Amino acid sequence: MKSMVLPAPRPVEESPLSLRDLPTPQPGPGEILLRVRACGVCHTDLHTVEGELALPRLPVVPGHQVVGTVAEVGEGVRTFRPGDRVGVPWLYSSCGTCAFCRRGEENLCENAQFTGLHVDGGYAEYMVARADFAYPIPEHFSDAEAAPLLCAGIIGYRSLRLSEVKPGERLGLFGFGASAHLAIQVARHWGCEVFVFTRSEEHRRLAQDLGAAWTGAPDQEPPVPLDRAILFAPAGHLVHNVLRALRRGGTLAINAIHMSPIPELPYALLYWERTIRSVANSTRRDAQEFLQVAAEIPVQTTVEEYPLEEANRALAQLKRGQVRGAAVLRI
Repeated sequence: MKSMVLPAPRPVEESPLSLRDLPTPQPGPGEILLRVRACGVCHTDLHTVEGELALPRLPVVPGHQVVGTVAEVGEGVRTFRPGDRVGVPWLYSSCGTCAFCRRGEENLCENAQFTGLHVDGGYAEYMVARADFAYPIPEHFSDAEAAPLLCAGIIGYRSLRLSEVKPGERLGLFGFGASAHLAIQVARHWGCEVFVFTRSEEHRRLAQDLGAAWTGAPDQEPPVPLDRAILFAPAGHLVHNVLRALRRGGTLAINAIHMSPIPELPYALLYWERTIRSVANSTRRDAQEFLQVAAEIPVQTTVEEYPLEEANRALAQLKRGQVRGAAVLRI
């Protein structure tokens, strides 16, 4: 099978991924073999190939927004059969036995494995996945449209939940890439008034098309205080901007797996019971709930497609903020 492989981390400007022929993997007990049809390109992939995340194995095939059809099923698999269309997200597996898993917090599992990091992911023609961590794809979505749902969508949904936003509240979204352009649609579905902060004029136009009540630059003050906010941009200095925009008792959820340092924080910005919390990974519950609500809305995904061989170009354009919506590899 053809695969885009990361032999060693390097800046994306140096094209760190190499096109290689690898043996097609075989599914073991409880596993499925997918013929990959599409794979989203995520900021986490960017952090992986550039070495900003600790890499537990090399070489590795990145990619964790995977849509494919089941080619084979391993022993004991009863939930899927050949021909089924399924998706595989960032959480590849959890141990089920640690204290976090027992509390229903498998996103914090001490022994979790992540797709495209601990195991080979979807920048390839085939990949193996755990059947109990894969999900049926709603028929409404094409392969390319479904791919961003599996990370950008799921983690955006978890960020909405952890922001504690309630129907009808004012929600600020700081940064407007793949995840935010899906989260805004869920928030609007819940009746929220959404304020979008982004440097990109094109991203502002997309936000307006998707129902934003107001758009502006990240350093602009919104016309009214925000009840809740989600920070998607991995820029620590923006935490100050968000807190200034939050009302008393408001919540900031930070959706970033890697982030620049947060500058020294004046206590007055945090006072009046404002809350800052990080968003780490996602659970199977998040995936199941989000895919259901995405089909009900139905969510519109804005994608730019690239052939598998151009994964380096897709990552470079993502880094430069030149992707409108989400980048997806067509395989």
